[in-house]
Amino acid sequence: MLRFACLLIAAMVCLAPAHAQEGGLNALLETHRAKIEKPSRTTISPVLEDLVDSQLPSVAVFLENWREKGVWQRRSDGRFFFVKPADGDEVMLIDVDTGADAGLADRSELSNLNPNSGVRAVIAAALVQFQLSDPDPARRLQALTALARDANQSHLSILREAIEAETDPDIKARKERLERLLTIRFGSDSANRVAAIESFAGDPGVDARAALNPLVATSIKVFDATPEGVNVARLLTPGSDIEPEVAYQLLVDAGKARPIVPLSERKRALIANIQDGAVADIPVADLVTQEARDRAYLALAAAGAVPPLVSREEQRSAVAAHVFAEIYSEPDPALTTAARQTLSDISGTVGFYRFISLALDGLSLASIYFLAAIGLAITFGVMGVINMAHGEFIMIGAYTGYVVQQFIPNYTASILVALPLAFAVAFMAGVALERLVIRHLAHRPLETLLATFGISIALQQIAKNIFGTQARPLTSPSWLDGAWALNDVVSVSYIRIAIFVLAVVFMGLLLFILKRTRLGLEIRAVTQNPRMASSMGINPDRINMMTFGLGSGIAGIAGVAIGLFAKVTSELGSGYIVQSFMTVVVGGVGNIWGTLAGAGMIGSLQKVIEFFNPSNTLAAQTYMIIFIIIFIQFRPKGIIALKGRAAGD
Repeated sequence: MLRFACLLIAAMVCLAPAHAQEGGLNALLETHRAKIEKPSRTTISPVLEDLVDSQLPSVAVFLENWREKGVWQRRSDGRFFFVKPADGDEVMLIDVDTGADAGLADRSELSNLNPNSGVRAVIAAALVQFQLSDPDPARRLQALTALARDANQSHLSILREAIEAETDPDIKARKERLERLLTIRFGSDSANRVAAIESFAGDPGVDARAALNPLVATSIKVFDATPEGVNVARLLTPGSDIEPEVAYQLLVDAGKARPIVPLSERKRALIANIQDGAVADIPVADLVTQEARDRAYLALAAAGAVPPLVSREEQRSAVAAHVFAEIYSEPDPALTTAARQTLSDISGTVGFYRFISLALDGLSLASIYFLAAIGLAITFGVMGVINMAHGEFIMIGAYTGYVVQQFIPNYTASILVALPLAFAVAFMAGVALERLVIRHLAHRPLETLLATFGISIALQQIAKNIFGTQARPLTSPSWLDGAWALNDVVSVSYIRIAIFVLAVVFMGLLLFILKRTRLGLEIRAVTQNPRMASSMGINPDRINMMTFGLGSGIAGIAGVAIGLFAKVTSELGSGYIVQSFMTVVVGGVGNIWGTLAGAGMIGSLQKVIEFFNPSNTLAAQTYMIIFIIIFIQFRPKGIIALKGRAAGD
């Protein structure tokens, strides 16, 4: 009978988990009630294992709520619930197994399960396998992001299982990449880790470098003889690879040499041992030189009153008697060799992509300079006018865009309205300037320069009076937010791409006007030979007015584009006037293709100089001006010289 009872109890114990699973999540939680009520990092692991092994559909929701402190326990019977607010102090109980309402309860009848941060971390680790296999792709991506940010060794096997069941090719590729990264960090098989390391050869991703760099991290250590049984990066020669003073300090830190007594401590020791106006029978009045103080300290050391000094010879002997080496933190040489080679390949790839990024930055800046300078190139080429107020037309266009956004809150619509309106406003301002000032100063370049410079100052002051000195926002549409990222090295903001497209569009439009319209034909005729054009019935005064207005209008459009990423102030245009003139001079006066080439050269040159000297923009401007001065000595007419009879004027 006793034997039968023992067998019955044993059978009940063995079948307990099965009955718990049959009874649902509530029954399973009941078997671990004490550990759930008072969890810890060590006691919670078997609870989580049973929950995961049960494969109940409600386990993931329970774990998420438990991690976020959303599980409550009824004091009367110890049963677990979720809750949602009801009237007054009452809450609606939610069954953790079915999610159905389980009646009202007073909040005072419940206790909130409040696991500490350590327990929540363990729960989060167990929850990963549910999230990685969630039917919702967004949840799976979210789990991958969280796992990449905070992973541990236990996640590796979970991730490998999730890869096999993944159906989305993009998510599967991300899982496989993360699996290789975790294999590098937590893998147990050396061959698999080496294969994972080599798979990232030439990969410019920051995550790959973050996983590989710890493998090649080194520290300097000191040995009594040539080190064995450690992964040595290189042996160091004192005086060549490592300073002798640093080497000796390493010996001191390792307890292999006596510490050096610094001057400050020696001074304090001398002061502490002054007796009857003397130190070691040497009068204090005689301790005016370092040699005398050293004699006094040595006398005290000989008497055992202070720590003895360490001579230079002793330091050299101690350093020479030991071996110094850089030791890898990773003990496996196969891993460090593979990591070094892979990082070398990655370095070459990163260098290439940095060049691509620099070229794109230069192209982006060139498109801005092209928009800012093309109007100046046209007016300078046709009229020979040095318009120092050209930058203020850029400013007028930017402020026009700001005003439009005050009336049209939709940023996309406001930009579409601001572009033609900025052209119109700047065009009329340019026509007015040409009619009232420029026309009366024809063929007088010095007076024209001074007059336009004064007008520039006046326009800036007018803008300050109207809009104030504070920068005004010109907000870009939401679809221009962010950047197009090719990889972790190369990225270009969408605003820069939009400005580049705008520059290409206007270049095509200008070429069409100059090559396919009567106005363009007359502009080209006046540019090449104004006297001959006048004799052919072309009115040079009208062409000058239209040309000046056209150039000013384009500057206005450039102002809208520049205002999307720069501060809109009264000085906005003055920051681009110098580059605009340099672009026109370098490219070739009066030539669109020359202006394009000049903008490309100026933009690329500026970015190259800033790459080598990023902290000093003034130096970059200075070097660029020096380069241009040298350049025009060899090509005074620019990259693409003007053709025609006027070319030699």
